[in-house]
Amino acid sequence: MKIVFNKSNLIKSVNIVLKAIPSRTTMPILECILIDATTNIIEFTANDMELGIKTQVEGEIIEKGKIAIDAKIFSEIVRKLPDNEITIESDSNFVTTITCEKAKFSISAKSGEDFSYLPYIEKEKSISVSQFALKEIIRQTIFSIADNENNKIMTGELFEISDGELKVVALDGHRISIRKIELKGFSDDIKVIVPGKTLNEISRILSDDNENFVNIFFTNNHILFEFDNTTVVSRLIEGEYFKVNQMISNTYETKVTINKREFLNSIDRSTLLIKEGDKKPIIINIVDGSLELKINSALGSMNEDIDIDKEGKDIMIGFNPRFLIDALRVIDDENVTLYLVNSKFPCIIKDENEKYIYLILPVNFVAG
Repeated sequence: MKIVFNKSNLIKSVNIVLKAIPSRTTMPILECILIDATTNIIEFTANDMELGIKTQVEGEIIEKGKIAIDAKIFSEIVRKLPDNEITIESDSNFVTTITCEKAKFSISAKSGEDFSYLPYIEKEKSISVSQFALKEIIRQTIFSIADNENNKIMTGELFEISDGELKVVALDGHRISIRKIELKGFSDDIKVIVPGKTLNEISRILSDDNENFVNIFFTNNHILFEFDNTTVVSRLIEGEYFKVNQMISNTYETKVTINKREFLNSIDRSTLLIKEGDKKPIIINIVDGSLELKINSALGSMNEDIDIDKEGKDIMIGFNPRFLIDALRVIDDENVTLYLVNSKFPCIIKDENEKYIYLILPVNFVAG
């Protein structure tokens, strides 16, 4: 095999497939990138058996062939080579030479025949959304997934499609994030749980372009994303997702409308007095026309008043400030509306059309 690349094209493609290289594995072949130049196109593939990525690479095929090359060594070499044409050549023993200007590396590769190809996916159930929309809906929910494996379902996000709408849900036991986007054209009813790792990695590859689309295909066990000459296949998480609709009540005792930027900046300032690892809550006291935000910690105290529109009862309630910040940062509206019942019930932040809903559990605090 002998192929020639422009360095920028090569690095871009290596960076895409690296996202499917496992950090730890007992199977050395999974630590490799498959370079396949057996046809008239060049494809790079990586597959950790849960997440697989394949992308087409611009380059010139001088001699066709296929090898599996250690991803870590290969990516480090390519990154540190001069900004010029890079030639990759392998012999019958899979010894691979990487040349750029006067630099020349020779490393051992493996037979591409031993590589685990991506699973075949039936392309029956599908939706199409802009890359920007998918990237945004992931950004606006992904912070609410659980980061441990105690409950596997909480490490993923629910993708639910019905009535021409995609609803994405994430929860970690302390908060729920829900986002909805309208879909164009006919779509089947679908309900799957997509691993958070997959969504994190794919959001790093997607563009910010509203004109470029991603096609998403669903089977019982896998989800497939196709865009920009790149294919991403992921296993789904098995199981029944939580009945989120039963967790979100439409009843409230207090309704507050507040300027989002003022509220977010005030909470952000309050965290200056919280040491890392400290679980000190912020206390919010809501009375007619005013929301008072207070914090007392070992480092000091702060209180700040923000003008509000209020309906209903006065209320004092405590929150983990990080949870409020995470939700407010991904809301684009100038004003946000909070719905509250009492100091023990969750706070719900949502817009009128419920295109977004954020539920945050309160925390206990000592008044005074």
